[in-house]
Amino acid sequence: MTAGGKSSGQGSPRVLIYTDGACSGNPGPGGWGAVLLYNGQRKEICGGEFETTNNRMELQAAIQALRTLKRRSTVALFTDSRYVIDGITQWINRWKARGWRTAGKNPVKNVDLWQLLDAQTGEHDVTWHWVKGHDGDRENERADLLARRGIPEPADN
Repeated sequence: MTAGGKSSGQGSPRVLIYTDGACSGNPGPGGWGAVLLYNGQRKEICGGEFETTNNRMELQAAIQALRTLKRRSTVALFTDSRYVIDGITQWINRWKARGWRTAGKNPVKNVDLWQLLDAQTGEHDVTWHWVKGHDGDRENERADLLARRGIPEPADN
């Protein structure tokens, strides 16, 4: 999404992003979806993997949405995933300080995606917002539909 025109007071565009992940089985085929809103423009993206987990798809949704932005932006990112919200706002700095280990000294699960999300978050001014899933929020419901649409179909043999 190219951001142009009127921007926020910080000199960067304000973009609203709604993300969601879905998995058919856990693990199993999964999909991610995102809705990006800026200055009256709307962009919807989705994708998926044949063998994944719901948490990986939740992370991918946020990563891919942020990657879509063409320049530094002020972003309000909405997700129904406590895993993503808590990970990026509470746990990640401690994980990094411990060499990507948990408090119990175990390797952080999905470290590859946490590192990508951390890098993408550093490219933008992101505020994170939790929204209750399946509760009628129009854009969250749309992100959920996109995530389900992103689940790949098994190949016919």
